[in-house]
Amino acid sequence: MDTDVQSYARALALRSPDHYRVGPFTVRHNPGWELKFANYAIPDRGAEPTAQDVADLIAAFRERDRLPRLEYLPAWAPAVEPALLAAGFTVENHAPVLACTPDELLTPKPVDGLRVAEPVTDAEFTAAAAVQHTGFGGEGGPDDGEIAWLRGAAAGGGVAALAVLGSEPAGSGGCSVPVDGISELAGLAVAEAFRRRGVGAALSAWLTATAFGRGCHTVWLEPGSPEVERIYAGVGYRRVGEKLNISLEDPEDGPEPAPDRL
Repeated sequence: MDTDVQSYARALALRSPDHYRVGPFTVRHNPGWELKFANYAIPDRGAEPTAQDVADLIAAFRERDRLPRLEYLPAWAPAVEPALLAAGFTVENHAPVLACTPDELLTPKPVDGLRVAEPVTDAEFTAAAAVQHTGFGGEGGPDDGEIAWLRGAAAGGGVAALAVLGSEPAGSGGCSVPVDGISELAGLAVAEAFRRRGVGAALSAWLTATAFGRGCHTVWLEPGSPEVERIYAGVGYRRVGEKLNISLEDPEDGPEPAPDRL
């Protein structure tokens, strides 16, 4: 399962319209969204990068005003991490990778008054992206890339969702475009005023079930914290591997904190 997940992530990166290649790396670049989680490189399977390959990768990120960063399963390319560490990269974390299949999905406790549906209008997509934007620590309105990601998921066979409680946007997220029956649940955020009320569990279960209804056989994700992992475990997700998140901070900048999304 972990190899399937990594193959999926790389295939999706190669399909993204603004991706580029540097040596044995594929970089998923998002020109309209500066968030580090939306811009990262994936090594080729079994890659053994030279010091020059790594230097070229750093330069490519810097030229595009992005943090040099990689997300991948270490077993996919064991020689990459030592090469990155030698170039000054720092491990952000070793994040668990969770996955769920149709027979594992559980129904969470309902949230009174919560309505979850796919956004349709421009206003609904903007509202969904705004929840993501603030949930990931952003200020002001959502970036163009956040809206485009939700629209792309909804138009490409994946899923986008906006949860509303009363008349207020309470949560949003999506399952990305599927590849060979696998999709990633990503960008799930709950507005601060509605956290710890079951919205995250209900929204993640709705997204997962909808992806299964559209033909996916596996949905995977990376939880942002142990607390968030417990929420996903409550709707049927289980650990299938561990992903390395590693980056090269600008000496003048501090590390960007991981967002509390649920």
